[in-house]
Amino acid sequence: MRGARKTIILHSDMNNFYASVECMKNPELKDKYVAVCGNPEDRHGIVLAKNERAKALGVKTGEPVWQALQKCPFLITVAPHFDEYVEYSKRAREIYYRYTDLIEPFGLDECWLDVSGSTLLFGDGRRIADLIREDIRRELGLTVSVGVSFNKVFAKLGSDMKKPDAVTCISEEDFRSIVWRLNASEMIGVGRATAGKLRKHGIYTIGDIASAKPEYMQKWLGKNGIMLWNYANGRGGSRVSPAGSVPPVKSIGHGVTCTSDLGSDTEVRRVLLALSTDVSRRLRQQGLMAEGISVSVKDTSLLSREFQRGTNRPVRNSAELAGLGFELFKKNYDWEKQVRALSIRAIKLVSENKPVQVGLFDNISREMKRDRIEESMEGIREMYGKRAVMYGSLLCGLKLPGDNRINRVMPGGCRV
Repeated sequence: MRGARKTIILHSDMNNFYASVECMKNPELKDKYVAVCGNPEDRHGIVLAKNERAKALGVKTGEPVWQALQKCPFLITVAPHFDEYVEYSKRAREIYYRYTDLIEPFGLDECWLDVSGSTLLFGDGRRIADLIREDIRRELGLTVSVGVSFNKVFAKLGSDMKKPDAVTCISEEDFRSIVWRLNASEMIGVGRATAGKLRKHGIYTIGDIASAKPEYMQKWLGKNGIMLWNYANGRGGSRVSPAGSVPPVKSIGHGVTCTSDLGSDTEVRRVLLALSTDVSRRLRQQGLMAEGISVSVKDTSLLSREFQRGTNRPVRNSAELAGLGFELFKKNYDWEKQVRALSIRAIKLVSENKPVQVGLFDNISREMKRDRIEESMEGIREMYGKRAVMYGSLLCGLKLPGDNRINRVMPGGCRV
């Protein structure tokens, strides 16, 4: 009797993607120090991507342009061309489809591939990874790093370990010797804030997470603690989603980096209302309501904090969402620093048809009226544009750029 088929997951990461596209399309940049940066006038003056030469001098993705120029005074900054990045991303995925139809994108430049059923045709996981690297280098003029493993978490970790243009394999037999010595922050799901919480409890490496008691991880980090404990012990993430499948939406949110820092409650309230208008529209489009709210705040030191709360009943009206979000902000933010970026998410989503226990003092008529008014406002915006009708408080002085919404799905299916 033949054994169960072995799971082989690849994670392909296009090296320095934005910068590599710019250098490939502009040969005069090839031997220069290059960074793709946002528009400084819109406060998006941060490094979005850098090439290997700039990286070697310490230029980092996400840092302000002025800081990058201090490290590398001869740095050439170029504006992003997102339409071109999307096109190259599509072409890369066409190459991936030659080897499997089980492909799950993670942003424009990264994809997971389940090649478990492709080994008879193309060889083992490393061989398939090498074929993909060769195809992308030859046809697109770009390079990728590929991680090969038995789950999505370690496959992604592998693609980060050797760059550029490399393959790293992490097997069930050797993952402990390879992975456990790495810093906890190198594993997906461990951001700066989570890493800080873990350090307070003496957790510094992925191995420390793996050997911690799961009940302590849950106590420190909630359900994310259990998720990270499973990741570290090689039980990480869901299977690669088949091409075209859509994971269930677990949250709907909107966030922006403001064009100038917010320094008052009034400014924060108005930005939250503007963001909530978009969240409310998308909830209505999908027939959903929220039983929880999450607000994320990034201050001028780039420190991010997230606050959550439940609601007494399902909500989706933009004014209610913004009001709940502002209450969260007021309760938790101390104004030690001004606010650079804000986001609000509707969480604990339920169907709009879910039966609701009506409270004695709930004003159902008023809530239905609010809902109808908001539907009418949305209809007008669809016909005449987003600014055709809006709340009066949003008419002047908002410090908002264009749409900054980013949707990514974690290995466990969470949309962020």
